[in-house]
Formats: sequence, structure tokens, C-alpha cells
Amino acid sequence: MAIYMNEPSRTFGEYLLIPGYSSTDCVPTNVSLKTPLVKFKKGTEPAISLNIPLTSAIMQSVSDDGMAVALAGEGGLSFIFGSQSIESQATMVERVKSYRAGFVESDSNISPDATLQDILDLKEKTGHSTVAVTSDGSQNGELVGIVTSRDYRVSRMEKTEKVSEFMTPIADMIIGNENTSLKEANDIIWENKLNSLPIVDKNKRLLSMVFRKDYNSHKSNENELIDPQTKRYLVGAGINTRDYEERIPALLEAGADVLCIDSSEGFTEWQRIVIQYVRKTYGDTVKIGAGNVVDAEGFRFLAEAGADFIKVGIGGGAICITREQKGIGRGQATSLIDVAKARDEYFEETGEYIPICSDGGIVHDYHITLSLAMGADFLMMGRYFARFDESPTKKVNVNGNYMKEYWGEGSARARNWQRYDMGGDKKLSFVEGVDSYVPYAGSLKDNVGLSLSKVKSTMCNCGVLTIPELQKNAKITLISSTSIVEGSAHDVLLKDTQL
Repeated sequence: MAIYMNEPSRTFGEYLLIPGYSSTDCVPTNVSLKTPLVKFKKGTEPAISLNIPLTSAIMQSVSDDGMAVALAGEGGLSFIFGSQSIESQATMVERVKSYRAGFVESDSNISPDATLQDILDLKEKTGHSTVAVTSDGSQNGELVGIVTSRDYRVSRMEKTEKVSEFMTPIADMIIGNENTSLKEANDIIWENKLNSLPIVDKNKRLLSMVFRKDYNSHKSNENELIDPQTKRYLVGAGINTRDYEERIPALLEAGADVLCIDSSEGFTEWQRIVIQYVRKTYGDTVKIGAGNVVDAEGFRFLAEAGADFIKVGIGGGAICITREQKGIGRGQATSLIDVAKARDEYFEETGEYIPICSDGGIVHDYHITLSLAMGADFLMMGRYFARFDESPTKKVNVNGNYMKEYWGEGSARARNWQRYDMGGDKKLSFVEGVDSYVPYAGSLKDNVGLSLSKVKSTMCNCGVLTIPELQKNAKITLISSTSIVEGSAHDVLLKDTQL
């Protein structure tokens, strides 16, 4: 006879948090959202922690190198999608690892043989008044000088005058070398009253620029997720259970800091085989997450297999139709509560804490706080990040409204058969995701900042200042359908514009 679970399968929208006592210390500025990404032994620190509890989904329409840089800048982590060639994915990882916060590749470059008119045309095109002069006019050519608006006056010069005649030559410039840190670069800029500092290699080839105007921007990004040794952004990468023996070495060579098996269902021998390969080949030095699971049994399986973190959720994503197609899944809240309990029991038994990632089911910002209160250490989100400028998809106008394209990995468009692989043919037998649009929302920085300000404020209402405190002390209540209606604006006529 089949096993029946009589407890309803519930979603985040069926719960609310109950306020707790808030001391005078409970203010948003005192809240820490730091959280472990990978497992650790009791009394030790995790090898990798996040500064905010957000990761972007392993999806073509969400996580490329642009998203990875933007999210790491805010303290989170992206897992670059694996449904592409090994070479392409490794290149994306390399681009993230080569990015240095505050160090900007010059997109305004010119040769010394160009003219003032060329300078004016370039300024019109880029909007930048600082132009690097390289021997061949390329982005990474030998630096020979620089031109700023102080080097010429259009009203007193011929537009045919050569750049070499009015540029500031490198002999008269202050420059930094490839070992110059961002702090050192900013100190040089401020001490010498510069607007910018070119960074060159030992052969004087231009590597990047550091600008005075970016200083405040960097200071406001103090949550940046950076490797303390290399000072580079951290980045993750998705892998599958088919070509892992070729893909994993390439991703590690490119600099990936953490891996995650991207699969619709993680309670499989295929995932254990991949984890065992990693442990046998690399020991514990390579960090790898697994999933997805929806109950204690699935969690225990992946924990004993050696996963560094475990993803929770099947069928709850905005573009996922697994439940509709196969009748497989479980409400995200119920899944999370069950797995979190298993995680805590495993910790008591073994002294090993394995973080869990809530993947799917987020509709409103307050669902982020609820998922953390229910035991998630961090979240993985797709639709949320797909709306932003930094996602890799097109912004399109649909019926007068700006939208961003968003499609599931199980859709015909993605054709990511590896994610739904059950050891059969190398193809999608049927789709488990849709192709869609989501409302365009602007920049990642603005939206993540707003969402997390809500999380911090709610945590203060609950009387806690850290995620572990929230998990331990939160009071959560089920709500009725009538309560849901009562919780929104009701019995009023809303104005067209809201203040």
C-alpha cells in the first residue's frame, strides 16, 4: 500500500510571522544577514559564507557572468548555468574571476595619431571625458598618454590637431601596476588629487582604470562577496550528472569557487556518483551542492553522500510545470519545514551542519523572511533575478509595458535534458518548464537593497538580529483564506497613483 502523508502540502502564502519582543538594539542597521553556504563541523567556521542569503538560479535566462558580478557585488552568489558547452561556461567563470571591483576596463581609447575631432566623436559616443591613449588605440595597448577635458579647448584649437600634441604623456602621469590593490589605488587618487588612475602591466600595457567617482560606489558595496586571498569575486557553477568528469576540471581551472548539481530531482544514485567522484578526485577541497529534495529521506541521502549544501524544492518555480506534467512535488513551505528538521537532527547526531537552500515558491519579498525562519540558510531564485538589467535576456515591450524574457530549463527553448536526466536518451521527452515574460524591474542593486531592507525590518519585528536567531526564535502561524484577503488592501477604492 502506498504511503500517505495526511498533512497538507503548504506554501509560503499560507503562513505569517508573529511579532516578538524587540529591544532597543533591534534596528535594521544592526541586523546581520551573513549565512553559511557550505557545511562545517560544530565549533568551526564554514569555508564559504554568503553576506546576504541570496543566490541566483542555475538558468540560461538568469545566471551568466554579468549577473554573477552584480550579485557578488551585493554579497550574494550566482551559479552560472551549465546548459551550455563546457568551454562557454568556463569562459563565463573566468570573466567573473578576472573582474576586480573598482577596476574598470577602458572603453574610451584612442591612438596618438588621432585628432581632436576623433576625441570629440569618441566623447559623443561613450559620454566619457577621460580617454586613454595607447600606441595602437586598443583597449589593452601600450599606454602612452591620457586625454581629459583639461587637455584641450575646442574654441582655441584646430580639430585636425593630433592627439600626441595635446595629450598628457605617460612620463608626466601617475600610474599603478598590476599588483596595486583597490585601496592603494584610491589612496593614490586622493593623495594626488587625480580623477583617475591607469593600471598597467610590466610592459606598460593598459589593464584597467580606477576612477575617483567610483570610490563612493565601492564604499556602499561593503558586502561584496570576495575571496580574502585573491580579492576576486566568488562565483558558482552548475554541473550535470552526464559530462561531470570533463566539466568539473574545466570549471575549477577557470576558478569556480563552488559547484552545484543542477537537477529537478536529487534523490538519485546519479547524484551520489557525482559527489563520490568529487570526493575521490579532490577530497574536501572542492565544494559541491546537490538536490533538489522535498523530504527528510531525500536530505539524509544527499547528506550521507557528502553534499556540501542541499537544495529544497520541486515544482514551485514560477516557470516550472513539473507538478502539472508529472504530479511530482510538494508545497515549498512544507518541504522546507520537513528538511530543516532533518538537517537539525543530522547536526545533533553528527556535529556536521549542512546548509539548506530554499529553491522556488517565492512570490513576495516577505516569503524570503519566512523561508529563512522556516530553516533555510539561503535561497536560490530565478524569476526574482530575471527581472533585472543584469540578467542575460532581452528587454522587450509587450502591450506598452517593458518586460524581460524568462524561460525554464525544462522548456523546449532551453532544451536542458541533462537537468531532467533519468539515465535515458539524450533528449527531452516532454517539457517541464514554460517560456514567458516577467515585468522589468530595473537594476539589481536597487531591488535587492529594497528586498533586504524588508527582511531586516521584519527580523527586528521578530526581535532577532541574525538568521540563526530567526530560525530559533521565530513564531509562525498558519492563516486562513479569509486572513489572506484581510491582509491586503480591502473595502477601499484605491487611487490611480500611490504616494
